[in-house]
Amino acid sequence: MEIGAVEAYMDGYRGARSAVIVGAGVAGLTAATALARGGWQVEVVEVDPPGTTAGWGLCLTGPSLRALDELGLAETCLAAGYGMSSITHIDVNGKPAGTVELPRLLPRRPAMAGIARPVLHRILSAEAARRGVVVRHGVTVTAVAQEGERVRMRLSDGAVRTVALLVGADGIRSSVRGLLGLGASLDFDGQMVWRAVVPRPQWATGIHQFAGKPHTTGLVPLSDTQAYVFLTENAAEPNALPDAELAPRLRRLLRDFPGRVQELRSLIAGSESVVRRPVLTGLVQGDWYRGGAVVIGDAAHAPAPQMASGAALAIEDGLVLARELERHESIGAGLTAFVRRRAQRCRTLVETSEAIVGLEQAQRHQEAYPLMDSCHRLMAEPV
Repeated sequence: MEIGAVEAYMDGYRGARSAVIVGAGVAGLTAATALARGGWQVEVVEVDPPGTTAGWGLCLTGPSLRALDELGLAETCLAAGYGMSSITHIDVNGKPAGTVELPRLLPRRPAMAGIARPVLHRILSAEAARRGVVVRHGVTVTAVAQEGERVRMRLSDGAVRTVALLVGADGIRSSVRGLLGLGASLDFDGQMVWRAVVPRPQWATGIHQFAGKPHTTGLVPLSDTQAYVFLTENAAEPNALPDAELAPRLRRLLRDFPGRVQELRSLIAGSESVVRRPVLTGLVQGDWYRGGAVVIGDAAHAPAPQMASGAALAIEDGLVLARELERHESIGAGLTAFVRRRAQRCRTLVETSEAIVGLEQAQRHQEAYPLMDSCHRLMAEPV
């Protein structure tokens, strides 16, 4: 659509169930689809160009698949990813240290799936488009004001929108959160996380995690042919490295791990997909909304990656937001109910992930494993 057509499309729904969502990631596209299913007119604005995704792969844990199943997308994601049900822990000597069997929340389906981020993004984008959601790239929100029961905002291209609902789904460094004046912690947890896409070894039929001195590494299958290696680097500085140094540096960090990690290390030599990012956690203090504007996903609650559940929280947010807005007559009542249902669950996940970071840094891996297990079981409870 041309910009004028988009404005006409949204203006036709002034005062009705109209929404602008900032961010076309997992949280934003899930919320867009869930709202559009309920009859909302939805526009998504995304500052990055089309096809841009952050990172190489992620886990769709049981809660993710349960929420996606309600949207009719679980089977598509399982077919496009790699279904699995266990996390195998290996100690610093290369010996088995236990296996966590994750809760299966869908009948006759795996407990979770690894999936490439670009693949998941295509699935979510296609469903949003099928539901009539308009997505505009290269645009974001620069100013927000509450006008009675509606939210008025200015976009970076100068356009103005007046809608019933604004959703900030723009990640851990959310600009919408700042525009709304929502207080949030944003902490660097002393780790850098590495990821590299590699061919999937035949033995990798679930997540494998290897304890080391001083780092932790592992492997997550993404499809029949691909997986990604991850490494959490302790006592690291959050500095940037030249792209040419990434693969050689990651191979050096893996050098002292025994056993199968050396096979993974050899696979990284041919990888052209290596990233290194700081482990950041964030949590909005107090309400997640002002008037008819709310933040969801990492903009509201960003866990460390150790629980592999950031996507689960984001997908659940989008679905529960739509449910609560459907159940309540006013936007304000719906947002209040949404935050009441989500706040403690999300806080527990963030705080548990931070505790696991601390245990990894202290080399107390045996204490981290049961904590991960219990938190996954807690997350399996109904949302």
